[in-house]
Amino acid sequence: MKELSLNILDILENSVHAGATRIHLLLQEFLEKKDFLGFTIVDNGKGMDQAMVDSLFDPFTTTSSTKTVGLGLPLLKQEAEMCDGGAQIQSKPGIGTTVSFWFQHTHIDRPPLGDIVSTVLMMYAVHSDIEFIFTHEVEDRTFEVSTTDLKEVFQDVPINNPTILQGIESFLLENKKQLYGGKQYG
Repeated sequence: MKELSLNILDILENSVHAGATRIHLLLQEFLEKKDFLGFTIVDNGKGMDQAMVDSLFDPFTTTSSTKTVGLGLPLLKQEAEMCDGGAQIQSKPGIGTTVSFWFQHTHIDRPPLGDIVSTVLMMYAVHSDIEFIFTHEVEDRTFEVSTTDLKEVFQDVPINNPTILQGIESFLLENKKQLYGGKQYG
């Protein structure tokens, strides 16, 4: 995929399909202290045994019943390693899964982050029944929001209501701008 936000969305959807009721996306960007861009997704889905985890970076491994190959994770891992980064997956059956990818932020071949706001908004729109937490760190600034926070604010109006989603999008964009020190994009 051309943008990391699309890879992130794919992994988030894997968590949903694994039966997760709680998913946390942590996105970290550091340029001043360390040259780092990384994301971690933690879910409480059904988890996997170690044999399955060990095979996830094999392109001929997939948990899908409709595909015979799974290129997403192997290609993303290859991109991360080519950008002086890496990947790690930890999982326990019945407990959940943690997926992490990291890159040298300034590496010339690093895929762009892409539209992370749309990725987060998609989770709120399509999976509003799942507790989804989004944490974005840029240097020493942190922004965090969850479905619980949003449901408290909007009370009886569903967060996937189109008007509410527009407000959430504006809220996410404004906080992204503040994370990047007032610039529109980082």
